[in-house]
Amino acid sequence: MEELFEQYRALLFTLAYQLTGSTADAEDVVQDVFYKAHEIQPERLKEPKAYLCKMVTNRCLDLQKSARKKREVYVGPWLPEPISTSGEDLVEKIVRRDMLSYAMLVLLERLTPSERAAFILREALGFDYAEIAELLGKRETSCRMLMSRAKSKLGITGEEHITAEAVDLDWVSRFLTSLEQGNVDHVLSLLSEDVILVTDGGGKVVAATSPIQTRDQVALILAGALHALKSQGSLRAEFAPLNGETGIVLRTEGKPAAVIFLQHRHGKFDRIYVVRNPDKLTRV
Repeated sequence: MEELFEQYRALLFTLAYQLTGSTADAEDVVQDVFYKAHEIQPERLKEPKAYLCKMVTNRCLDLQKSARKKREVYVGPWLPEPISTSGEDLVEKIVRRDMLSYAMLVLLERLTPSERAAFILREALGFDYAEIAELLGKRETSCRMLMSRAKSKLGITGEEHITAEAVDLDWVSRFLTSLEQGNVDHVLSLLSEDVILVTDGGGKVVAATSPIQTRDQVALILAGALHALKSQGSLRAEFAPLNGETGIVLRTEGKPAAVIFLQHRHGKFDRIYVVRNPDKLTRV
């Protein structure tokens, strides 16, 4: 079983994390699955990858029921917990390879648990429909319908990028510098007309309790938030490999105060996600 754990734990963690949006939940699910797998008769593990993925998926589907109730009383928008993908060992390389973009993880909250599971198994992990049907205990045609509904809800076309795209770090640096200097006009020039800013403070730190959807407000709020963080002590912004892409970590007095993910289209930033809930920054 230890050999199976080493062989499949990266895959199972990636699956569990993308189903739950929580590293703590993902770690607990993988540990729980392997603990229970010790009790399984060897003949039932002839296809260990499929069997273990099915166990993880079922456990996560159960977790999502309670998670949805918790998010109904969550203060402000709920964003997935950032995850570091900086290591060069085999596990982190696999996690990074199979990771949906952070923006896509946010959009997955629109889906039902079954739609989300089908989408992740297909688009992130590359399972075919016959395998997905076996994992979800559904007909293959039903799984295709789940995928169709998921893509419709997500507004995805056949050419949509669902994995992280490379971002011009010099461009991002200029964006941060303009924010820090209060150069709102230059910040506005980098934002799309329909830009949306989502901040997650979880009621534990100052953050907007609803998405900001006007360009002027986004620029002013970001500049004000950066100024407020600077007033708390020395502020340092650094690029970091997070969720298989480049995120921005803001640190005050050496401690993470926020993580920012920027999504750009047609040369403009159109989605900005800021995680400030300290509970979600412990692993950054």
